[in-house]
Amino acid sequence: MDKTLLNTCIGFDWDKGNLIKNLEKHNVSHWECEQIFFNDPLLLYEDYKHSTTEKRLYVLGKTDFNRRLFIAFTIRKNLIRVISARDMNKHERRIYEQT
Repeated sequence: MDKTLLNTCIGFDWDKGNLIKNLEKHNVSHWECEQIFFNDPLLLYEDYKHSTTEKRLYVLGKTDFNRRLFIAFTIRKNLIRVISARDMNKHERRIYEQT
């Protein structure tokens, strides 16, 4: 998918719920989530399966400390809203490393 969609984004949409959820569930902080959008390579895909009420996307990327993450998100009012963040699984790492 073309990453120019991300060029329209001006920041991130965080609230208490999505700040804490990923940290508690997968030990991924909000600042790690933000980092991967600024590091290359960043692989962007549309999540057709979960795009029922709004367009959902996901990325495979790495933090500044080379932690490889899978992040599901949506874009609301030009802000990236993270839905879920976790470490890449084996299959996702293989795809990411082949890029």
